[in-house]
Amino acid sequence: MSSEDVTRRLAQVRERVAAACAAAGRGADEVRVLLASKTVDVATVRAALLADAAAREAGSTGAPVLLGENRVQELVAKAPALVDLAPTWHVIGPLQSNKVNAALRWASAVESVADDALARRLSDRVQGRAVPLDVWVQVNVSGEASKHGAHPGTAADLAVRVAALPGLRLAGFMTVGARSDDEGVVRAGFALLRAVRDEVIRSGAPGTGDAHGLSMGMSNDLEVAVAEGATVVRVGTAVFGSRPAPAAVPGA
Repeated sequence: MSSEDVTRRLAQVRERVAAACAAAGRGADEVRVLLASKTVDVATVRAALLADAAAREAGSTGAPVLLGENRVQELVAKAPALVDLAPTWHVIGPLQSNKVNAALRWASAVESVADDALARRLSDRVQGRAVPLDVWVQVNVSGEASKHGAHPGTAADLAVRVAALPGLRLAGFMTVGARSDDEGVVRAGFALLRAVRDEVIRSGAPGTGDAHGLSMGMSNDLEVAVAEGATVVRVGTAVFGSRPAPAAVPGA
């Protein structure tokens, strides 16, 4: 895909987010765009970052895009080649304990915390840092077996435990919407994540005061997510096009 195509498609996503915010009575600056760069080559990701920077220099509103990787192997392969642009990286896929150290060399946030073991592992690795690591509790709101995340009924208690761990800042909650053509089903899942978030904040438990984030909505359902309160939408195909099949990575 050419850099011109990436620029055009990113602008279209920004327009969609702005329109969705307006329809929901929200400000466009309330929602950040995270570019999910799974299987996307470095040159194309660079083009997106440069297009975003150019748009903001030209007067476009909104915070810089975030970058998200599902696989640590891709993160550590791409991040050094993009360090001159200083992007903010999030881990958005399941994180194996033996890859935590590699991920933390580059990522400033992990959106896929779904159990105590990973949370404790992260806490152990970041204690002593000047800036806490942002973590998001991932919740499987659809109940689909193929999806990662804590059960909605236990997610609030998990979040309270995560928030209490040293070196971590509970930034919010993440989910992947239901795979359904029924907008009502998708919307209900996003509303459920918001309800979990609200329950945790109302608890007043230590470390939960900053947990306002809702990372939900992707290329095909971001409007529904914004209507239900998303603060981050994770967009891949809408900017980068259909994904090629990922190459086999030893140890993945």
